Amino acid sequence: MYERVGIGSAVSRIDGRAKVSGEAKYAADYNHETLLYGVVISSAIAKGRVLAIDVSQAKRVPGVVEVITHRNRPHIAWFDKSYQDDVAPPGSPFRPLFDDKIQFSGQPVALVVAATFEAARYAATLIDVRYQSEDFNTDFATAQAERFMPSKKRDAFFPPKNRGDAATAMAKAPVKTTGEYHLATHHHNPMEMHASTVIWHGGGKITVYDKTQGSQNVQRYLAAIFGFKTDDVRVLNPYVGGAFGSGLRPQYQVYLATLAAKMLERSVRVVLTRQQMFTHVHRPEAVQSVSLGAEQDGRLTAISTSATTATSRFENYMETVVNWGLMNYACPNAEGEYAIAPVDTYTPGDMRAPGAATGMTLFEIAIDEMAYACNVDPLDFRLINYSDKDAMNDTPYTSKELRQAYSQAAARFGWDKRSPEPRSMVDGSELVGWGVATGMWEALFQPTTASATLTPDGRLEIACATSDIGTGTYTVMAQVAAGALGMMLDNIDVKLGDSTLPAAPVQGGSWAAASTGAAVDLACSSLAATVLKHAAAIDRSFSTTEASDIIIQGDVVALKSDPKKSVSLKEIFSHAGVSYLKTEETAKAGWGDMLSQMVKSRNAHSAVFAEVKVDEELKVVRVTRIVVAVAAGRIINPKTARSQILGGVVFGIGMALHEETLMDPRLGRFMNHSLAEYHIPAHADVQDIDVIFIAEDDPEVTPLGVKGLGEIGIVGTAAAIANAIYHATGTRVRSLPVTIDKLL
Repeated sequence: MYERVGIGSAVSRIDGRAKVSGEAKYAADYNHETLLYGVVISSAIAKGRVLAIDVSQAKRVPGVVEVITHRNRPHIAWFDKSYQDDVAPPGSPFRPLFDDKIQFSGQPVALVVAATFEAARYAATLIDVRYQSEDFNTDFATAQAERFMPSKKRDAFFPPKNRGDAATAMAKAPVKTTGEYHLATHHHNPMEMHASTVIWHGGGKITVYDKTQGSQNVQRYLAAIFGFKTDDVRVLNPYVGGAFGSGLRPQYQVYLATLAAKMLERSVRVVLTRQQMFTHVHRPEAVQSVSLGAEQDGRLTAISTSATTATSRFENYMETVVNWGLMNYACPNAEGEYAIAPVDTYTPGDMRAPGAATGMTLFEIAIDEMAYACNVDPLDFRLINYSDKDAMNDTPYTSKELRQAYSQAAARFGWDKRSPEPRSMVDGSELVGWGVATGMWEALFQPTTASATLTPDGRLEIACATSDIGTGTYTVMAQVAAGALGMMLDNIDVKLGDSTLPAAPVQGGSWAAASTGAAVDLACSSLAATVLKHAAAIDRSFSTTEASDIIIQGDVVALKSDPKKSVSLKEIFSHAGVSYLKTEETAKAGWGDMLSQMVKSRNAHSAVFAEVKVDEELKVVRVTRIVVAVAAGRIINPKTARSQILGGVVFGIGMALHEETLMDPRLGRFMNHSLAEYHIPAHADVQDIDVIFIAEDDPEVTPLGVKGLGEIGIVGTAAAIANAIYHATGTRVRSLPVTIDKLL
């Protein structure tokens, strides 16, 4: 039995057993007695038109029910109006099977639907599609000639703010560095592939099991597109096998599965192959130029940075890339510029720490270069240019314990034993390098609603439509409720991932713990007040206490201050004349919070120290040690929080050494579209990772003082590794990932 726990307790995930035992069901695990299977036919060209689709052989395969194309698909409500999902960037969203136009390689051009998956897959091989190709460009370097900044900005995009006179200061600076830094395209590649199972109930009602980070976003999307009543579309995602941003927007498999279900009035499942998962959302390729000017002692006098990221031609996807360095470092003269460059691919999308994982990483490599140019220790250089306020917006932080993060991580790492000269540390046949970098991410909060339902046997149900994409939301919700009501975890049931539950945004931006946690805390506080009211009517000794003083122990309500004073829940429910007590509350920013957001910056920070060993002849790089200290407000669960940072660090190792999606510009296609060729860190690549949480009391940042941890772990990690590689080898690589060929 679990001990009574609350915020700050290190407990195991309450959903862990379901996940490791196979009890947890994912989007493609739900069956129906008349279920049909859909297999997507992907375009073989990058741009052009479909001239003809011959489906005759495919339709003769036993079990094939239909082959759906743009020619025979039914009328779709969406095609009569403009509709974008909750997190879509500006532009015209991709409409599968809309017409004969091909906009990117791998675009779905048909869906084979059959009684078995095997029949559908085989029939798909028999379909003959003839195309008319058109000129296209998928080369990012070529696209630079078309770079622009659209007049309509994405909601999540914030343009940089300049200060001082960077050009004049740069000209006068005694020490200058200039570099162009590059980050390859990344694909999310969560373990669970994108899948949707649509159950057709008749009468225009459907239940959809979807791999998504927001059930209500998909519900609104499907209702608007297909003309369903919103209440007739129920979307469930109780378990999600990783997402990292790939499930923020509804992907095309849920559209195709719903289209087939409505057209055939049958239940349909569509699962994308691993290769097809490379035909939709991805982290965009990026290039960032950074020029720095400094005094001989290392004080920055000028910053000038410009970045470009890729977008599709039909939507303008933007990320906040150049702001991070302008915010983090005290420099009187700083300017930033950002633009996007269109290529003929699908629209990029948010991938773990979008913008920061690109911009902060590349900027931190540039900062390391300047530290060496000034002959100043890289950690000392960061401390010399430390800013207690948000230097770009000229606003104080609600809290910033980055100095403590530097100090504690450096001590744990043993940074004071570092030999400053590159190539000066050796272990046998390997060169040893130590590097440091800073991480920074937003501390976000979104309006969220949760309900709390108590029954006479002392069981509590907490419900919210939020998602758990592996971040531990189930456990966070239970812990907050347990802390608010003094209950044991095993008396609490958590419901999430269901569009019929109280409203929640998509899970992203590391805001779930703060936002959902605050809603749960409010709902439980409201429930406590209701319970107290009925308890006071039965026992007057409860009338002089506050709702925060009651605890629920089994089937009785007692006082924290005097546990001997209690009233049975049976009496309370009898007095209330109900079979359950339920409250529902919404956590949202009040006027004070809004004012604080306008005049204060809200961010999490980290200090990352990395050790690498590089084979002197073969140039094989091993990341042997990482110490990361994170200042992220109140930590709800140190155990699952550490897990989040570990995952982010591993992501950073992949960014530094492994991950890049390779485009063949002649075909307009990503070529290494499998886990055999798209390299990610394996067990042998991940060694010692030490996580430190810095105490950071912050009652202003969010209602529970929580800053979120899902993304801060990745920001800065790749830069620390790249900087360590320079220290080991003396070779500065400005293009990530740092592969062997770049070091030879």
